[in-house]
Amino acid sequence: MFPQDIHPITDHLVNQKSKETLLGQRGAVFWLCGLSGSGKSTLAIKLEKDLHECGFYSVVLDGDNLRETINQDLSFNDRDREENIRRIAQLSKLLSSNGIIVIVSAITPKESFRIKSKEIIGEENYYEIFVHASYEKCSKRDVKGLYAKADKGLIQDFTGKKSNFEEPQKAWLTINTEEDSVLESSNNLLSKVIVEIKN
Repeated sequence: MFPQDIHPITDHLVNQKSKETLLGQRGAVFWLCGLSGSGKSTLAIKLEKDLHECGFYSVVLDGDNLRETINQDLSFNDRDREENIRRIAQLSKLLSSNGIIVIVSAITPKESFRIKSKEIIGEENYYEIFVHASYEKCSKRDVKGLYAKADKGLIQDFTGKKSNFEEPQKAWLTINTEEDSVLESSNNLLSKVIVEIKN
């Protein structure tokens, strides 16, 4: 099949604004990036629950969950990592354009990946959140046992060790989980998100 044989029906569907009015919220993507063990998933889970209690409908797209499902065919080399993020961005765009608040939790190690995600989703709907914690701190936490495996050479291309993590320079929000508690971090995140999603 050729591109000219594809006929999207987007223009015939109920538009984003109408769906946002129905839901009483604005569709947006809050993209949490950072090292493994920095607290991305913890904050994403808490944010979803907090938003639910406040009457907002959101969906969490977690990197590990997606690696187990739609991205299970991808490895962890740079090319596949880029494709992993591209798919997450496209899915995020689809959901947010239907008025849904999307919470992404994915390492997203390279600035080029984050720039591409913003381009796909649209700058007006993309909110980059850097969950900051040093490699040393994350290694001490090692909630998934990945750092221990990386130290033994059992995981190749582990982010922060052999594969570099490029810290965001212009994140919408930076949360330092090395200094702040989960409660402090989650309250800070929720207060900022609420301002952006009120329709």
